[in-house]
Amino acid sequence: MRSRTVVNAVPVAAESRIGLHRLISRPDDDDPDVVVVGRAEIGEFIELPAVYGEAIRLLREGLPVGAVEQRLAAEQDVEIDVAELVEALTELGFVDSVDEQRLPDPAADAPRSHFRWLTARHVSWIFGWPMKLGWLLVVAAALVTLATRPDLLPHYEDFFWSEYVGLTVLVNTVMVSLTLSTHEMMHLMAARSLGVPGRIGFGTRLHNLVVQTDVTAVWGVPRRSRYRVYLAGMAWDLFLMASLTLLVAHTALPSLTKALFQALVVAVLMTIPFQLQVYMRTDLYYVLRDLLRTRNLFDDGLAFARYLRTRTVARLRRRPCPVEDPTGDLAPHERRATRVYSVFLVFGATVSLTAFALFAAPIAIVALFRAIGAIVDGLNGGSVLLALDSGLLILIEGAIQALFVVTFVRTHRHWFRWRRPAEN
Repeated sequence: MRSRTVVNAVPVAAESRIGLHRLISRPDDDDPDVVVVGRAEIGEFIELPAVYGEAIRLLREGLPVGAVEQRLAAEQDVEIDVAELVEALTELGFVDSVDEQRLPDPAADAPRSHFRWLTARHVSWIFGWPMKLGWLLVVAAALVTLATRPDLLPHYEDFFWSEYVGLTVLVNTVMVSLTLSTHEMMHLMAARSLGVPGRIGFGTRLHNLVVQTDVTAVWGVPRRSRYRVYLAGMAWDLFLMASLTLLVAHTALPSLTKALFQALVVAVLMTIPFQLQVYMRTDLYYVLRDLLRTRNLFDDGLAFARYLRTRTVARLRRRPCPVEDPTGDLAPHERRATRVYSVFLVFGATVSLTAFALFAAPIAIVALFRAIGAIVDGLNGGSVLLALDSGLLILIEGAIQALFVVTFVRTHRHWFRWRRPAEN
């Protein structure tokens, strides 16, 4: 007699009928014998042998568990334990009910997608060929303009359009914030054009506070379509800089407006090198991950780097390594890519943190003390405007750093959990 599998206290037998949530199922990009199955609402995706994908399809059609097993045995000459498959799918949050008995839904506690009213019908035109052609023409025209007007090439002095640094930083921060919001909105709209949900929020990358768009459900679309989502933000950045350059060069704008536009070009241009830092989860990191045909390049690379550290320490102590190589189970091409990337990850992160410690942090500290000195001078008969300007600078930078700390703690809560000491 066949035993029953218990799923969340609900028995699954051969005659059980399984209700599934709305799932995405597509062939794998590289292996025709593998399917990608996932649920967009919770951002959970797995790769399964194609026969298991067929089992899920039959379950969705309403066939009982036993009937699915019999159909697969007859049509594909393969035996699988569908009850165990149901158990695995339940743990992932894919199963809605067993024999019409509803199961807890993890989507109830999952963060809700932003701008849910936005659909492919609203935004698909942005990524069509007419808009791509327009983008190319604008960028090309800007490059020609810069070639003929080298005086318009961005320069760091363009950032300081006013003698009051605090006012300059305030206005530039507002402009950059709006631009970054549009950058992330482009990622979200690109995802929605493919029917993928997403949400925008704050995150941290090493010592950087970033605005990011969570589009984990993009795994539900083929690789070729995912590049649209990854590159949409940078495409906007280039279009914005090109448009501002053309406006400054070919229109009769007030001098202050031109100065603000040139400052914004410099500010946006400064964000481009950050995207090249693929040792963090930047836009171009995701492009690299898909180009290398890897699934979790950053986490696997970090795990391999930790393994190398542990193995080195073990060798120095003349002891066997206590852990196994985490890349051992990866496909050969993925293993090679991950090992090379891990070296680049460690090197890049080390250089970035060192530069922050040697330059960015000291500059920020010196600027803080100078601003405090200007405020003290203002209180003792010095320039009031300079004191107010310095106070504004402290307020802006302080707010940014406070937001970084709050975001870092929120996204790394497991580092700050208080643990009760063990009792003797």
